[in-house]
Amino acid sequence: MIRKTFIKESKELFRDGRVRIAMIIVVLLMGVSIWISARQYQNTNDQYEAAKTAERTIWDNQGKKNPHSAAHYGTYAFKPKYPLSLVDKGVDKYAGTSIFLEAHKRNEAQFSAAADQTGLARFGDLTPDFMLLFMIPLLIILLGYNSFTKENEMGTLTLLKSQGISSWKWILGKWTALFLPILILITALFIVAGLILSNLKDFGVFDWNSLLWMYLIYSSYYIIFINLVLFISAKTKKSGISLVISLSLWILSCLAIPKVASNIAEDTYPYPTRQEFVANVLKDKKQGLDGHNPWSKEAKLLKEAVLAEHGVDSLHQLPFNFDAYRMQKGEEHEAEIYFKHYNHLKDQFAKQSNVYKGLAAFSPYLPTRFMSMAIAHTDYATHWNFADAAENYRIATQKFLNDDFAKNSTYGNWGYRADANFWKRLPAFEYSPPKLGTVLSGNITNLGVLGCWLIGSFLLLLFIKKI
Repeated sequence: MIRKTFIKESKELFRDGRVRIAMIIVVLLMGVSIWISARQYQNTNDQYEAAKTAERTIWDNQGKKNPHSAAHYGTYAFKPKYPLSLVDKGVDKYAGTSIFLEAHKRNEAQFSAAADQTGLARFGDLTPDFMLLFMIPLLIILLGYNSFTKENEMGTLTLLKSQGISSWKWILGKWTALFLPILILITALFIVAGLILSNLKDFGVFDWNSLLWMYLIYSSYYIIFINLVLFISAKTKKSGISLVISLSLWILSCLAIPKVASNIAEDTYPYPTRQEFVANVLKDKKQGLDGHNPWSKEAKLLKEAVLAEHGVDSLHQLPFNFDAYRMQKGEEHEAEIYFKHYNHLKDQFAKQSNVYKGLAAFSPYLPTRFMSMAIAHTDYATHWNFADAAENYRIATQKFLNDDFAKNSTYGNWGYRADANFWKRLPAFEYSPPKLGTVLSGNITNLGVLGCWLIGSFLLLLFIKKI
């Protein structure tokens, strides 16, 4: 009975011209989105390599210069593009691609792709994640909204009952007929994406395990929609009503609830404005050591402590340049201030994420979206991790420069210049994103919620057993 129902449903699906056209359109759009994303991915990686090489060349060829002047001259940390961003671009479009690293200041990532786009970008991009999250659920609705209602409308339900049909076999046959074309479609998509990624030059290690996890996440997402659509079709008497309810479910799950969740999270745990953030940082800076002001109270206290520590009564008697030492201590003080205020931002982000996780009980879209971005390394958590790595590198760079200034010059000697080969001794900035295991352990809640949605949707099918 399962096989016969499956064959019957499959034939009816592919005889319907609307279904064939819809499938062809989705496949074509999916192919175009993969091609566009692959081209953009390769182009971005080429730009990343060129920018990284050029900036390092500029740094290495500064010539003879005072190390603290080089600290103010600065350099850049560039955010790598990761392979699975081809499938899910996440927030990369908005988060910025590079951070300028300079003395006394922590800068935010700049040069986001969204900043260079026109107002038309608000209408969305044709990307694989758009197709996966929005269009395939719509395709599921188109394929399955009349799975049960058509039996009533065509008068075949009475005939099936008269033959003693097994309800669960009948339901399983319809479920299989609806799931199989979706499974074939997304399997082909992920295989193609994997083959493309494994043959592209990239700057992150492509991991088939990560792609497999993403495949499983989206498969669960589609099974949830399949179960919900079949349940709606079984509980309504008209195909038109089933279609309207199913589309309403899609609108709520994929559009309304995510927007409501975003508004609730932002209203409950708002970020400070840029003006407030800058003002708070400046306020804290004024309350501590300014490395460039030798006459401040803090600088005088530092001077007295250092003289006492080394048992001398003059800065000229110190075995290092106190000016450089003081500037390094000022850098450390400012770094602590920046970590304090950026940690507040991360705390707000974590609280907002908890709001999303709580509201994910009302939409399978939310846990699927967050898991997809996390696995692709295109979520805000990865961006924060990159920003912290860049800041740690900035702090290490300032210490590297100030220590050389302090070690190789005497107090009051601002004319000291480091050798032209000195700059090459600074290690290049390298960043590795969190491993897959770390990503999954950090998203246990999202996995749990998606699992609950999956189990709950199957339980709903039990209520159509006696049709």
